[in-house]
Amino acid sequence: MAGPARAAFLRTCVGCRKRAPASELIRFVAAGSGVDLRLQPDPGRRLPGRGAHLHPDPACFALAERRRAFGRALRLTGVADTGLLAEHIRTVMPHGTTDDVAMVAASRPSKVGRPR
Repeated sequence: MAGPARAAFLRTCVGCRKRAPASELIRFVAAGSGVDLRLQPDPGRRLPGRGAHLHPDPACFALAERRRAFGRALRLTGVADTGLLAEHIRTVMPHGTTDDVAMVAASRPSKVGRPR
C-alpha cells in the first residue's frame, strides 16, 4: 500500500531565505574558475556541481547580492560574476511583479496629511 502523495521538494531562496517548491525557484551553479568565475542559471536542473536556488524576482536577487549569499551558498572562495544570472532573471520575470506595483504606488499621490 502506497503512503500519501509526496510533497514537492522544498528549497530555500538564498535571497529572501523563504522555503518554496523547487519548481518555483531558479537553480544556479558556479561555472568557470579563478578570474572567470560566474553564476550560471540552470533551468534544466542538470548542470554538475553544487547548486543554489533563488526566486525569479529582482528583489530576491538584490537581497542575495547585498547579503553576499551567492558565495556562501555555493562555497566559493572568489567573487563570481552575477551578470548571466541577473539577465536570466530579467528575461523570465513575469509581468505584474513587485517592481510594477512599486512603480504604480510611487506615481500616485499620498493621502496622508491631506485635508478633508
